[in-house]
Amino acid sequence: MTITDLRQALEVRPRMTIEASEAPPAVLDDAEVVFDVQGFSAYYGDFRALKEITFQIREHQITAIIGPSGCGKSTLLRGFNRMNDLVQSAHSDGQILYHGVDLYAPEVDPVEVRRRIGMVFQKPNPFPKSIYDNVAFGPRVAGFKGDMDERVEQSLRRAAIWDEVKDKLATPGTALSGGQQQRLCIARAIAVEPDVILMDEPCSALDPVATLRIEELMHELKQNYTIVIVTHNMQQAARASDVTAFLTMGDDRAGYLVEMDTTDKIFTRPEHRLTEDYITGRFG
Repeated sequence: MTITDLRQALEVRPRMTIEASEAPPAVLDDAEVVFDVQGFSAYYGDFRALKEITFQIREHQITAIIGPSGCGKSTLLRGFNRMNDLVQSAHSDGQILYHGVDLYAPEVDPVEVRRRIGMVFQKPNPFPKSIYDNVAFGPRVAGFKGDMDERVEQSLRRAAIWDEVKDKLATPGTALSGGQQQRLCIARAIAVEPDVILMDEPCSALDPVATLRIEELMHELKQNYTIVIVTHNMQQAARASDVTAFLTMGDDRAGYLVEMDTTDKIFTRPEHRLTEDYITGRFG
């Protein structure tokens, strides 16, 4: 499969016939399945970080992944856009289907995967470039031939930072405040017009005001994007997400899925005692 074939396959985005999975699915509505994770295990050398994860993520929803440190949350998140491929000892088995396409099939180009599935990291990491060039970088690399000024403005508007930076686009992105830098990184991620935005603890380095602004932005963005977020902040997961998946570790230290459901049910009527103990602070 060439990059063109992959793009065409993803642009068609056929609705999938989903068989019942072993893990309880999160059911909000009949929204299209974006990721169908089937028995996914991830390894670093001989160490198994994730054990047979099975669940589904649906479009235009915010899915939070919670769990104690070391249970593989970030490893799972990076599995969605093959960022783990950049770690020499990393390998996996099982499947992650993205709109029906196996992301780990040998013919799939991981660069194209990462263009369609963007990521925002734990700490804001603007490039040592101007605000304008931070946002324009991705489209330029992707060969965008349209109106770059319009693309930059549109991305900054969607990231709710345009009014704050429109008169200083030549200023280095690193000169912005922490919360502004994170929104700039979100603008940079959406400038290449992805389908999904992955967020790995995007508010851990921010103050409460900036955190609330990012959460508000996430709710605005889900109208156009599917969002998956890893967070240690239980209040944030409860406030910001539609669906929550709880992972923990087994005796072998491998992370596994305990349960996944609507956020309201996870935080008020969880099925498993482990989930209740974690969200109430009894462990983790």
